Amino acid sequence: MNGTGKTTSTAKLANLLKKQGHSLVLAAADTFRAAAVEQLEVWAKRVDVPIIKGPPNGDPSAVCFDAYSSAIARKADFLICDTAGRLHTRHNLMEELRKVQRTLGKKDPTAPHEVLLVVDATTGGNALQQAKEFNKTVPLTGVIVTKLDGSGKGGVLVAIQQELGIPARFVGTGEHMEDFEAFVPETFLDQML
Repeated sequence: MNGTGKTTSTAKLANLLKKQGHSLVLAAADTFRAAAVEQLEVWAKRVDVPIIKGPPNGDPSAVCFDAYSSAIARKADFLICDTAGRLHTRHNLMEELRKVQRTLGKKDPTAPHEVLLVVDATTGGNALQQAKEFNKTVPLTGVIVTKLDGSGKGGVLVAIQQELGIPARFVGTGEHMEDFEAFVPETFLDQML
């Protein structure tokens, strides 16, 4: 969904990986939201990583395909594709995710290697339903929870793990680039209690 912090989380993940010594490429595959590409471009400059983009309203899977080629040519360790926010009830938008997966699979049958759903800690139980539907469309490998610095406690992560077996991978705890870290269950439980 829009407003959960997908693009910001993409940039924060890129920053984290770069600080760990990895090379990466960003794909601006949110081609429909006004200013999404520009937002990711600003973040890419801050992190100092290359970004691949396509034309406005272009095919997101084509952007990801081109970005994969660029990442291979650059010998990058990671490619991170920032796709558009979408409601899990919109069939055509969910099919777009399947197309991105199929397109990346043409480059590498095991791609994408990670599929992370970004959920807002304040959405509560609706995030579980989102995870269920997204997981049916494109099997998820993890969850990023954002806005843990606000009123949300992120308890839905427990439900997503228990019901779907999808682990939390990262947490966003603020608006700054450094307010992002790997999920540590013990720390999370201490903060919830």
